[in-house]
Amino acid sequence: MTIRTKMTILFSGIVTLLSLIFCVAIYISTEIHRQAEYKTRLRQEALTAATILFNEKEVSPDLLKLLTRNQMTVLVQEEIVLFDSNNQIVYQNNPSIKQINKSIIDEIRANKEKFWHQDKTEKFGMVFKNKNRDYIIVASAVDKYGLEKQQNLALLLSIGSLFMIFISAVVGIFFAKGLTIPLQQMIKKIDNITASNLNLRLHLNNEKDEIGQLSRRFNEMLDRLQKAFMLQHSFVANASHELRTPLTAITGQIQVSLLANDNEHDLRLMAESVLEDVNQLNKLTNNLLDLTSIDKDEIHLKFSLLNLLDVLWQCRADVLKSYPNVQIFISIEDGEEYIPEIYANETLIYSAFLNLIENGAKFALDGIIQIKFSISSEQILIKLQNKTSEISESELASIFEPFVRCSNSRNTKGHGVGLPLTKRIVEIHKGSIRVSIIEDQTIEFLLKFNAGSIPPQFY
Repeated sequence: MTIRTKMTILFSGIVTLLSLIFCVAIYISTEIHRQAEYKTRLRQEALTAATILFNEKEVSPDLLKLLTRNQMTVLVQEEIVLFDSNNQIVYQNNPSIKQINKSIIDEIRANKEKFWHQDKTEKFGMVFKNKNRDYIIVASAVDKYGLEKQQNLALLLSIGSLFMIFISAVVGIFFAKGLTIPLQQMIKKIDNITASNLNLRLHLNNEKDEIGQLSRRFNEMLDRLQKAFMLQHSFVANASHELRTPLTAITGQIQVSLLANDNEHDLRLMAESVLEDVNQLNKLTNNLLDLTSIDKDEIHLKFSLLNLLDVLWQCRADVLKSYPNVQIFISIEDGEEYIPEIYANETLIYSAFLNLIENGAKFALDGIIQIKFSISSEQILIKLQNKTSEISESELASIFEPFVRCSNSRNTKGHGVGLPLTKRIVEIHKGSIRVSIIEDQTIEFLLKFNAGSIPPQFY
């Protein structure tokens, strides 16, 4: 069942229900009013008959019958019965009146009056005192005109309800059609959106209603998908190029060594060169795997309380093995009384710091890297600084994008994957990283972490 059909049925159902409630309420209230009005008339008839019968100048029963039959205001099938204290009939205007149950007479004596129905006849009984004696007088009649009015009212309300239901169904169809037109347009647009034309977007008629909000959210989702597709395409293209370069170099060196008649020393140099290329290829492959799988495995990472200062000292020792001529200084500027601990994945944090320090070791002009801590009870700041050659603002803005390398890295081995991987690791740990050029052409990487905190999903 379509939404349009559901809306039509719902709209018609609501109108039908309200119409029925309204009509039933009108009919019942009118019926209650009719009964109350007819009860009053029966009371008046009973009182009139009793007053005439017990007048000081007594009227014979035959004369009273004659008066009631010829009275202008006499009710349809009017019947009047008078009982004495012994429940014996003293007077009745119609001998064919059905016998009244003794329990009803007793109830009238107890409650002083009673109004009830018997078939189409409505009856009213009351206690009438005369000369310290209690009499029961019962007046009954058929409210012919009132009942006919009620029948006409019921017929009118029924026809009106059916007409309202029909009108609501017709209006509901057009109402639902008008509301679902934007949805149908969205469906047509969505059908035209494929992987080859992700630039198409849904038209926003009114951003304030739910359909407009849905369209805007869908467009935002398409923006993210388009960006992901572009990044994936760029990643595949750049990764293929970066992998092809060391593989080509290794293949060429091995082919040359096979064709040439080199001595043992030359072969050893060639093997060392191949080993270096293999190590670079292995490092690139690991970084690529980490970069592509880190989001997928994010929810399964194990976090523990980690001292960042200890990790930095370990990274410093490992970097100095590969770059013995580099000087790395670690200092604490503020907050020596605090321990720089956060909940983190040790392997990822180590990889992030190692990439940053290795990057500094490659490009530090004077071979000096400064790492400065600033610790408080709520936040940990880490500044990594080294002098570097000139870097433009545009290059600095894209330094964390995969496979992007600055102009000063042309003669330095690398693949442009380490810094993007570092940024993603820092973000996973709910931290931030920022790069800027400060005085004396010094590049500074500023890392911020919340002390002792861990994202809720990793508890």
